[in-house]
Amino acid sequence: MPGGVTTMGFEVEVRNVDGQVTALGSAGPHTVVVDRPAEAGGGGRGFSGGELLHLAVAGCVSNDLFREAASRGITLERVVVRVDGGFAGEPARSTGISYDVEISGAAENAALRALVQHVEEIAEIPATLRAGTTVSLRGVTVSEGTPRGTSG
Repeated sequence: MPGGVTTMGFEVEVRNVDGQVTALGSAGPHTVVVDRPAEAGGGGRGFSGGELLHLAVAGCVSNDLFREAASRGITLERVVVRVDGGFAGEPARSTGISYDVEISGAAENAALRALVQHVEEIAEIPATLRAGTTVSLRGVTVSEGTPRGTSG
């Protein structure tokens, strides 16, 4: 790539199941169940969108710790990333996201702390959220459904 910039493209899809709120999210061969909590009108069978946002932060930090550790010749034995935050307001918006890292590996404590600090500075998902990104509706396709009270 020009200037040494690496680009990654992703396409994901969420498709509801059998007319229910519960949906399957997919990215290539990988799937995850997406739902709303039962008390909010969902089936309570999967991750909510807010949970997925927080999970994206945790997954990114974890993956980047392993990637950056390997580039430094460090073998990690245990990585736990705990993320929390919430939503408030109408419409609901994030009240902020914070995370903690528990890490152990074949390196001195100072090297592991430096690794975590480095990942804090370069992890893509947290960096994107901090800077903000454009999110836009690109298109809408509407299909007629079966009218209520009508079978078949």
